[in-house]
Amino acid sequence: MPGIDKLPLEETLEDSPQTRSLLGVFEEDTAATSSYFSQLFKAMQRIYDAQNELSAATHLTSRLLKDYEKQRFPLGGDDEVMSSTLQQFAKVIDELSSCHAVLSTQLADAMMFPITQFQERDLREIVILKEVFQISSDDHDTAVNRYSRLSKRKENEKVKNEVMEDVYTSRKKQHETIMHYFASLNMLQYKKKIALLEPLLGYMQAQISFFKLGSENLTQQWEEFLTNIGTSVQNVRREMDSDAEATEQTIQDLKAASDPLYMPDPDPNKIPVNRNLTRKAGYLNTRYKTGLVSSAWERQYFFTQGGNLMSQSRGDVAGGLVMDIDNCSVMAVDCDDRRFCFQITSFDGKKIYLSENPEEIAARVNQSALEAVTPSPSFQQRHESFRPSTQGRPKTGRSGSQCSAGSESPALSSLSLDSLVAPDTPIQFDIISPVSEEHTSQTKSGAQGRRTNPFGESGGSKSEESEDSILHQLFIVRFLGSMEVKATESADVIYETMRQILAARAIHNIFRMTESHLLVTCECLNICCVVPQFPLSSVVLCASHQENKRLFGFVLKTAGGRVDGRPVTVCYVFESNNDGEKICDSVGLAKQIALHSEMDRKATQKQRELDKAKEKQQEELHKQKQIEKDLEEQSRLIAASSRPGQPAADGQFLVLSNSQSEDSDAGEEGQKTGESEA
Repeated sequence: MPGIDKLPLEETLEDSPQTRSLLGVFEEDTAATSSYFSQLFKAMQRIYDAQNELSAATHLTSRLLKDYEKQRFPLGGDDEVMSSTLQQFAKVIDELSSCHAVLSTQLADAMMFPITQFQERDLREIVILKEVFQISSDDHDTAVNRYSRLSKRKENEKVKNEVMEDVYTSRKKQHETIMHYFASLNMLQYKKKIALLEPLLGYMQAQISFFKLGSENLTQQWEEFLTNIGTSVQNVRREMDSDAEATEQTIQDLKAASDPLYMPDPDPNKIPVNRNLTRKAGYLNTRYKTGLVSSAWERQYFFTQGGNLMSQSRGDVAGGLVMDIDNCSVMAVDCDDRRFCFQITSFDGKKIYLSENPEEIAARVNQSALEAVTPSPSFQQRHESFRPSTQGRPKTGRSGSQCSAGSESPALSSLSLDSLVAPDTPIQFDIISPVSEEHTSQTKSGAQGRRTNPFGESGGSKSEESEDSILHQLFIVRFLGSMEVKATESADVIYETMRQILAARAIHNIFRMTESHLLVTCECLNICCVVPQFPLSSVVLCASHQENKRLFGFVLKTAGGRVDGRPVTVCYVFESNNDGEKICDSVGLAKQIALHSEMDRKATQKQRELDKAKEKQQEELHKQKQIEKDLEEQSRLIAASSRPGQPAADGQFLVLSNSQSEDSDAGEEGQKTGESEA
């Protein structure tokens, strides 16, 4: 290539100062080249890394768009139009991701590989040759100095020969090294031009190929699709703007209407008290004891529902029963640490102290207490069914569920309960083991199922079998209750059972639950890892609550029956520290493993039966062959004995008497008769 400066190889042996000065210029050029290419390499590396990140991000975007329809958005619902649109976008972006991946590969091969080779191979070779040249030059100078110091008066041929040999070797080594060094520096002038132009050429070719590939994939159809989507986005934006204007106007109206309510003590003349309310809700401060003589106040949300005063803390799923305000009294009291206090006294002497706005709160609570919120004549009878009986634990049926629902109509509630829950069924707040029920019904006829507390009982023989199970998953649970149900086709029966059990616990003020462990195996569901409370084959349905994921339940079909002898289906409800869906998935996995194990066991048993039948057939065949062999041997002996003139095997004659001949004939006839019978 014209215009390239070179180091003269002919002057390497002389190693003149002019040559060394010219070498210094080349070394400075090499250092500048190394610095420049180092910066250029970093810039191209950033381009390559950015392209790789863009390719990975595009692929991740496509995958997330494909998984959109699998996501569960609480407010999104099933938007089929959005799902189909995103699927089309995912297809386009997936094609773009493939194009970006091809571009990344081309950049790695055509751009990064040449400049990396120049950095790691060519420039490093120059550095190594420079170090070797410096060492050989120092060795040559040392040898020459030693040769120059040889004495002429006392010449030693041996020492002189050694010094001369050293000078020869070092000068030869220096000459060879400097020639290779000069040649590499000369070649570097060509290589740096190639290393500068080749990556840029590869980068431009890769970009052109990428744009061509994109123009081939993005056809007219995709352009029309993007135009339609742009129009839809503009429509949604206009709808959002109009909704934002309406929302802003609503906010201004609410601010103007609620301005008098911001004061803690509004003027009764401006805001009159409504004394004809059927339902009221709001925040109150309730007092509770913290010691023998000390007390504290807690702010809670109170509301009236069905003649009951309910309270609910922030973060709770549902409210709890505070007291029955039917036939109660309300009066104002003086408290030193709170203003506007009043107390509610129920018929059994229970008192609670509340504080907020005295006139409004006392009016609405007293109105609820006097008129029982629902002025229907049947409320008193329905309310009596919720009160605890003196004989035992209350049986909460459909009436309790209707009262706790509140907003549901009686016809709809009755229809849903009749189709899902067995009529007149009690709610059990303790676990009744189905294993113990079946065992009791078998051993003691006419005896009822034994109510057991599973926490701390000793296990049976199945606990040893569960140790050999493939699946062992342990969960911390709390038992809420169980009810007999009718339908087992959908999870609605579990949701309805959860609603009734939670409502019954709130009405009867039952909040204590014992914590235990639920072990899921391939044979059964164990409580406290000891008693096999629930056989896995009897579990027909399992689901978690739609809103409160910690609640889950399963439907169990027991073998024991009622009076009519039909199978009893019971729904059990639990609360877990973990996600209830994980427990339901674990139960489903256990049932699948149990099903496959049962199929493998039946297949193995069938194979064993076939092997036994085959062995028996082989044995019968062997016996038949042995019988035939014995018969042939006897026939041969009889035939030999029937010819008295022939000699025996030892050359002597065998003579048979008449009696022996008759016996032989009789034996032969008997043998033939036995063969015909066989």
